Amino acid sequence: MFESLSRVLLNSPKKVLLWTLLVVLLAGGAAGGLQKRLTMGGYESTGTESFKAAAELGETFKQGEPNLLLLVKDERGVDDAAVAAAGAALTEKIAGEAEISNVVSYWTSGKAPALRAKSGNQALVLGRVNGDFDEVIARIKEIDKEYTGQVEGLEVKTGGSAMMWLENTTQSNEDSAKADSMVFPLVLLVLVIIFGSVIAALLPLAVAMSAMLLSMGVLFGVTMFSETSSMVMSTTTFLGLGLGIDYSLLFVTRYREELRRGKEINEAIRATMHTAGRTVLFSALTVAVAFLGLFALPFTMLRSLAFGCIATALLAAGSTIVLVPALLKWIGPRIDKWKIIKRKENPAKDGGGFWHTTSTAVMKRPVLVTVLVLAFVVLLGLPAANMNVRLPDESVLPADAKSAQVAAQLKADFDSREQQPLQIVAVGSGDPKSKTAEIGSYAEQLSALPGVTRVDALTGSYAGGKLVTGPTEANGRFAAADSTFLSLIPAVDPYGDKGDELVQDVRGAQAPFDVKVGGPAAVSVDTFDQLEDTLPVAALILFVGMFVLLFLLTGSVLLPIKAMLLTGLSLSATFGALVFIFQDGHLKGLVGDFIVTGAITWTVPVMLFTIAFALSMDYEVFMLSRIKEEYDRTGDNELAVASGLERVGKVVTYAALLLSLVFVVLVTSGISYMKAIGLGLTLAIVMDATIIRGALLPATMKLMGRANWWAPGPLRKLHQRFGLHEGEEPPANGANAAAPLASNTR
Repeated sequence: MFESLSRVLLNSPKKVLLWTLLVVLLAGGAAGGLQKRLTMGGYESTGTESFKAAAELGETFKQGEPNLLLLVKDERGVDDAAVAAAGAALTEKIAGEAEISNVVSYWTSGKAPALRAKSGNQALVLGRVNGDFDEVIARIKEIDKEYTGQVEGLEVKTGGSAMMWLENTTQSNEDSAKADSMVFPLVLLVLVIIFGSVIAALLPLAVAMSAMLLSMGVLFGVTMFSETSSMVMSTTTFLGLGLGIDYSLLFVTRYREELRRGKEINEAIRATMHTAGRTVLFSALTVAVAFLGLFALPFTMLRSLAFGCIATALLAAGSTIVLVPALLKWIGPRIDKWKIIKRKENPAKDGGGFWHTTSTAVMKRPVLVTVLVLAFVVLLGLPAANMNVRLPDESVLPADAKSAQVAAQLKADFDSREQQPLQIVAVGSGDPKSKTAEIGSYAEQLSALPGVTRVDALTGSYAGGKLVTGPTEANGRFAAADSTFLSLIPAVDPYGDKGDELVQDVRGAQAPFDVKVGGPAAVSVDTFDQLEDTLPVAALILFVGMFVLLFLLTGSVLLPIKAMLLTGLSLSATFGALVFIFQDGHLKGLVGDFIVTGAITWTVPVMLFTIAFALSMDYEVFMLSRIKEEYDRTGDNELAVASGLERVGKVVTYAALLLSLVFVVLVTSGISYMKAIGLGLTLAIVMDATIIRGALLPATMKLMGRANWWAPGPLRKLHQRFGLHEGEEPPANGANAAAPLASNTR
């Protein structure tokens, strides 16, 4: 395969480049319309009780959870006659807006105490923006423009979950644009420093741009038959940039090494294709396997992430082994044109060099190094044992965001959570008018539960286990032909432990008919139940797939297990740092201000683990492939480790530096979970490329000795037939014979 591809690339580099450019431009054209085809939702699992409850509520009753909230303020007090008249007019005005329903306010609900602030100068207007996720976002943007500021002589602020998601997506887009403008100049500068030449530095960026555009073109096709989350835009951009640079950095570095060995351009490209090219493909497969497990999780956002990242990894590898050799052939000696930094570069030799010296020193005291590194990593990881996760709400936004300000006012000045009710839906329960006794008794029971402010039903409003307000015309909304529903107003945080307990109490209560419980707190419970059920399956897919791939690379049973354990240690330390900073609120000055909630958004550990694990295994392939080649050549475990790391360590260091630059810019985001992902990936990459692979890897390789390479007889035969074998020169002049090559893929 590689010999045939090399022949095509070397014989017709311009044609290959022109065809590649055409395909990339076509993909880029499709990518231009991608954003409009993506959904900004996908964070809720379908098929859960809460999802079905919401669906039945909408279909049967044309009702839904309030996602629009207007916080109305007037220093004269909300009970002032003029203010009350203006408040009623405001309520009537917004109720008449298109796609707005279920509007109720303090002034139209008989001055319900729950809708009035304790200070007496603020009150609420609640409603629902109808439509799917994207339609709601578009409509709330229009509502915000019209109803923020002075309306009917009152001071009005827009809040609620719809406003939160609008500000979330708007802030995300702004942050992505800012990050893009920062990361490309930084990466180019570092690449120029690494290669010393502007032309050589531009090659990795060309591959990265190709990978990103091709991935987006593929995703455009996916949107034709599957709902796809907008999250893939940012992840595809940053992962494509990172992997494109990573793989092309390896390829160009190896190519220049072959030139320094005295080979002609064609020979150097062919040798690089058979070594670095093979490793690039294998590394991409490793990254792809790391994301396969996400398909087991029933969330559109995560499945979109999996598909996007798998496509990006494979296309980054494909771009590297097609675009880079064709460019190298076409450019020829001009690769060093516009050379800015001149340095003497010699092929790595056994002995000498930073990585050789460091790994040799580590292997002289493997027990001490292992103990010290493990102690350090475990210490950093201790806070992770207390990690709390929750669904995103206004607290993920900057404190000055409109919805965050409204949420802060609600928490400080209101006693209940009118905008976050639990809905208890009973479809097909029979004529509700003939079941008023059962409905009333059930409502009384629910209203007596801990953490409940009030229960509204067809038969009236209940609190503390008794009827407090009889039925009015407004209570008619709780009835349909053969169905009814109840609305439970919580007094607790729906995304906290008490919210979980409330859902369990409601679902455990004796109901007179079959019910489904929905609402924010129920969504939270169902989300984490789904994760608890499916994460083991995802983990099994990840670990089995990774074991198989690393076995095919090394022929060892123990090295794949050790590699995954080392990665797990690195990630535990990263999670510990995230808990210390983002959950507990330490070092806020380091990453920028954010709202501390005592928990981390649930998508952060899932995304961080998957992406960091994939990148860690990517580096593991670089290192183990070179060490394996040296071991096959020398039969000396210690020399193989030192020589292998010396030859590949610099590339891994450069790759880690560049990837860190790609992800660290996310720390500038105004959204706390994006800050956490950016900082977490940066810490994971730096830690993995330094103390884990630079110290713990050689120490454990020394301690295990020849056992590193052990495998049962049948598996050894399997590896000999199907495994990845490095260090082979391409056939000379197209012949079938192969000669040994003393250098590895990296």
